[in-house]
Amino acid sequence: MSKKATIGFSEEQAQLLEVATTFCRDKSPIEKVRALLEDECGYDEAIWTEMAELGWLAIAVPEEFGGIGLGMAEVVPVVEQMGRAMMAGPFVSTTLAAQAILLGGSDDQKQKYLADLCAGTKATLALSEPHADWDLAHVECVAEQADDRLKLSGRKTFVENADTADLLIVSVSFEGAPALVVVDRSALPEGALRREVVIDETRRSYQLTLDGIEVGADALLDPSLAVAALAHVDMCASLLLSAEMCGAAASCIDYTVDYLQTRKQFGKKIGSYQALKHPIVDAHVGYEQARSHLYCAAFNFTQQGEGEVATRIAKAQAGDALSYAADRAIQFHGGFGFTHDCDAQLYRRRSLWCENQFGDAAYQRAKLADLLL
Repeated sequence: MSKKATIGFSEEQAQLLEVATTFCRDKSPIEKVRALLEDECGYDEAIWTEMAELGWLAIAVPEEFGGIGLGMAEVVPVVEQMGRAMMAGPFVSTTLAAQAILLGGSDDQKQKYLADLCAGTKATLALSEPHADWDLAHVECVAEQADDRLKLSGRKTFVENADTADLLIVSVSFEGAPALVVVDRSALPEGALRREVVIDETRRSYQLTLDGIEVGADALLDPSLAVAALAHVDMCASLLLSAEMCGAAASCIDYTVDYLQTRKQFGKKIGSYQALKHPIVDAHVGYEQARSHLYCAAFNFTQQGEGEVATRIAKAQAGDALSYAADRAIQFHGGFGFTHDCDAQLYRRRSLWCENQFGDAAYQRAKLADLLL
């Protein structure tokens, strides 16, 4: 990264952080998070409607397409507080779908879809495949044109909230090159979706079988922009996952410190023992470092070169910070920490999911090596 890369925090970010902190804390207490683990939908529709009314879905969409006209940097504090409250829902997937259309669609397609997404239409991404390559341009699913229709085939994995999404942005190989297709929920045949069992029980993830799905040729986003759109989505997803992990790390540390200041052993609060005191300080330092990298990435996100470097650093650091904080939380809670009733395991599950979406820390550092060396 060049020496020009700095951290900035705008007035809009500060305002959104303040509103999101209160909203997420009040709407997603841990009792509700646990209750939604058993819910088929996995999130509260009423809260989704409130978020749409607050304008959060419109933050990073230009005004000409029904948005507010800010950027991904302003989405970061919102997602950070969602992560802190373990709030579930299709906010991130809908935001990413809007970015895919914004970067990869024609003006007509932007006009057709973006205003609805800003108003609360739910969307998700179908980019992952069984080959498990984090390179989004590695696409084995196929779209074949027949007259004015596109016939899709192949299989997608880790499609979040697919059962409630109104739109799905699907990556395919079209005429030998990566492309993106907008698929309406109504186009999915019966049995196209199969619920996946994933480590993070606050998520609802699905496998999508594309065989038998047909869409109009106008559902194909501009093929000449597909590679750039996928690269942009990759960076946006990494940025927002970093925000989510930073928020979760802060919450995990607060949860653990509260326990260390309450639990007594041999007549003393266990937080007074150095064997526990020092690691929780290390966890807090790691969190502060990760959050600094997060807001550096947000500030430099639109800068060519610098934005990608900062974002990859942020995701690697955030993954490490949450993983360490959650691991220490489990260990410090003793035998109880390994049970389902202890909230520490929720944070560890969240860290495993977020780290392994769009590239883990080792993958990010390998990409950084190519960029910096």
